[in-house]
Amino acid sequence: MTLRIAYGRLCQETNAFSPVPSTLDDFQRLHLLEGEALAAACARSGHEVPGLIKDAELSGLIAAARAAGRPVETIPLVSAWAMPSGPLEAAAFVELRDRLLARLRAAGPVDGVFLVLHGALRGTAELPEPEEALLEAVREVVGPEVPIAVTMDLHGVLTPRKVDPTTVLCAYRTNPHRDLFQTGRKAGHLLLRALAGEVRPVTRWRSLPLLLAGGMTIDLFAPMRAIFRRMKQMERDPRVLSVSLFMCHPFNDSPDLGWSAHVTTDGDAALADRLADELADLAWSVRDVKPPPFLSPQDGIATIRRAWLARKTGTVCVVDVSDVVGAGTPGENTNLLAALLADAKDLVSYVPVRDALAVDALWAKAEGDAVDLEVGGRFDPATNPPVRVAGRLRSKHATAHFGRAVVLDLGHVQLILTELPPLPIKPSFYSNLGLSPWRADLVVVKNFFHYRVYFALVHRKSVPIRTKGASDLDLPLTKGVFNDPVYPRDPVTDWRPADRRRRGLVAAGT
Repeated sequence: MTLRIAYGRLCQETNAFSPVPSTLDDFQRLHLLEGEALAAACARSGHEVPGLIKDAELSGLIAAARAAGRPVETIPLVSAWAMPSGPLEAAAFVELRDRLLARLRAAGPVDGVFLVLHGALRGTAELPEPEEALLEAVREVVGPEVPIAVTMDLHGVLTPRKVDPTTVLCAYRTNPHRDLFQTGRKAGHLLLRALAGEVRPVTRWRSLPLLLAGGMTIDLFAPMRAIFRRMKQMERDPRVLSVSLFMCHPFNDSPDLGWSAHVTTDGDAALADRLADELADLAWSVRDVKPPPFLSPQDGIATIRRAWLARKTGTVCVVDVSDVVGAGTPGENTNLLAALLADAKDLVSYVPVRDALAVDALWAKAEGDAVDLEVGGRFDPATNPPVRVAGRLRSKHATAHFGRAVVLDLGHVQLILTELPPLPIKPSFYSNLGLSPWRADLVVVKNFFHYRVYFALVHRKSVPIRTKGASDLDLPLTKGVFNDPVYPRDPVTDWRPADRRRRGLVAAGT
């Protein structure tokens, strides 16, 4: 008998402190595929997200189906993926949910459902938990007995209404994330094994009132390296199907925000409980390992100036920690630009800033024309005031993911203005605009982790610089509203009381 597996995606990481909401247009610009177009993108010859990643989670599911050793029909529904940004508008969610459900109903009876979620998608006050709503809607369509497999980013936030509908739940095991395909293949393989009766997944999980911990939270570095190594050891036990650690997206506004441990075993609830407790304890043990210090612009520039060997043999990656587009900020930080213009005249700098109005005003000009205008300050001028710049228009470009872009030659600063949030996650962001990172003393990156993978050949040193913006790590500590005391904002000594309430084992306030 042929197994029928329906698959789809709704993926976006929400920054509650961003002034820019997420809309349907954001998904249409990056990745919104349905039906046969989605199937073609996930095939061996396809490209799941053109320009960003060839093989992601859904391609992993297809690979697992090919290797199943029995007939498997995979049924494409809808795949929607947007850049991190502010809360998702309710109308956009309803549209995407209804498209996916319509295709699921039209598919007829299915044996299983495979969904790719982020885990940290949040909506507006009208519909704050879109992922919970989607899982409940899918469960209503397929009924209580059909297994649902879900993959999530390891920055997801677990809640009972996300965990309870799932039969299989697997998170990425790497940070920076480089195992999307492997995670999809693993979850798909477990789903197929469950359908074949080879395993009986039993899940246990824990929720920790923990916002910031683990240093850089990179899986290859201490202290997280030892924890991820232990997770791999756990999975070597044939009774253990999956072990996941969720380190949460701290800019999310979930009232139960925090790290989570999740374990699935083959029918062994006691083992799953024991390992979930162990993993939660390991996560709690690194709660006092703080992120690396973030420098002021002046101290950061002085550090770069001293790093002459790094600049001579490659470039310095300046992490714009207050405007991390990869964490959902608007991308319009002008404070760092102003500092580099004023205080780093001996350093060749590449700096991206989002300003659609400036791009529109410059688009009619010819390359080589003189320019003199204010840039930035379109969304939050109190945080990112406009900056006056003067120079010449170096080049104009129509990009696939950042809209129109112009490069302004301001002397020691090459300023890239984009219509949409700029995410210089790869050197190609700059090289496609005619700027070689090898020729720069510093390039600004607007992500915490992933640049380390893609910039590896040219990257010689990282310098995190903080100004003020929607990805400042003190925002969740000062502005977050939570159901429990949370560490490190509050003096929490034991994660278990909050965990029991969050999982519904005790009533709130008891």
